Amino acid sequence: MDTLRRILILCRKEFRAILKDPRSRIVLFLPVVMQSLVFGYAATYDLSSVPFAVLDQDRSAASRELVAKFEGSGIFKRVANLVDSGQIGAVIDEKDALLVIQINPDFERQLEAGQPSAVQVILDGRNSNTSGTAGRYVATVVDLFNADWRTAHGASAPSLTVEARAWYNPNLATRWSIVPSLIATLSMLQTLMLTALSVAREREQGTFDQLLVTPLRPVEIMIGKAVPSITIGLIQATVIMLVALFWFHIPMAGSLFTLYTGLLVFTIASVGIGLAISAFSANMQQAMLYTFVLLMPLMMLSGFTTPISNMPQAMQYLTYIDPLRYAVQLVQRVYLEGVGIGWVLNDIWPLLVIGGVTLPTAAWLFRHRLV
Repeated sequence: MDTLRRILILCRKEFRAILKDPRSRIVLFLPVVMQSLVFGYAATYDLSSVPFAVLDQDRSAASRELVAKFEGSGIFKRVANLVDSGQIGAVIDEKDALLVIQINPDFERQLEAGQPSAVQVILDGRNSNTSGTAGRYVATVVDLFNADWRTAHGASAPSLTVEARAWYNPNLATRWSIVPSLIATLSMLQTLMLTALSVAREREQGTFDQLLVTPLRPVEIMIGKAVPSITIGLIQATVIMLVALFWFHIPMAGSLFTLYTGLLVFTIASVGIGLAISAFSANMQQAMLYTFVLLMPLMMLSGFTTPISNMPQAMQYLTYIDPLRYAVQLVQRVYLEGVGIGWVLNDIWPLLVIGGVTLPTAAWLFRHRLV
């Protein structure tokens, strides 16, 4: 009985120590719920919706029947009807459509003559997993069309074939979409960790009080903590880019100026988040815990692993406050597509807004929690 009593007393003491701090209680339960929701909704490799555009140059009953097969599948959603091939680039570049189905002018005539006819499918290869899955869905619909055509017209051989082309990633190599995205993802991970630990480390070691008695103001301290992290983040991004270029031989199509302009804005926004974590944390353990709790949802909601379009609408709204979403899009467009600065302004200005919120928040926490 004495042994059991001592064990119970020790257990009560441990529970009190763990649950004494209100912030610790939040960290124990809130991240579990949040990550369960994020993983449950966002972390899916299922392709439930494939937006596609149609360039029907035949405008025949057979071509309309083929398009109807796609729309009737429950997976393909037609988002645009194109008039000429010059419009294909726009719908792919802007990610309005994951693929474009191009039907040639002699489509029905060739089928009725018993000749093989080809339909061209242009895929967005920036996400190789998604494009590969969509290509397999296209093949399934084409097989269904062939079976129905043979039943209706008595043809014995397959009537329709698919000619697939993947833009920006011709071989649909997974690393072509993953490695360039790591330029933003890994640099954010390290930048957040460095800035989150910067002030917490000094507070834990007892040196931050010495820093506060210097003539430096809190904003100056914050800037002094931010600049090294920004510099290291850009250096890390450079290292990853060199690995992509010279180890994996993934060619870079865009300009370094456009890429580093976007990365600089992104790193500044990330540093604001890290400094806010650092100012809020009482020690290094809390800073590391808060950072890892935040990193997983940011990565899952960025579109790095799964397409944003596959997430429920509520989760898609959350991605608009995720700086990594814009950074991954920016890096992919500059690195793989070779677009200029004007084409990525829609990714840069949200990062400026996020930085305009996170940095003042970090400055406020510095003034009210550290002085």
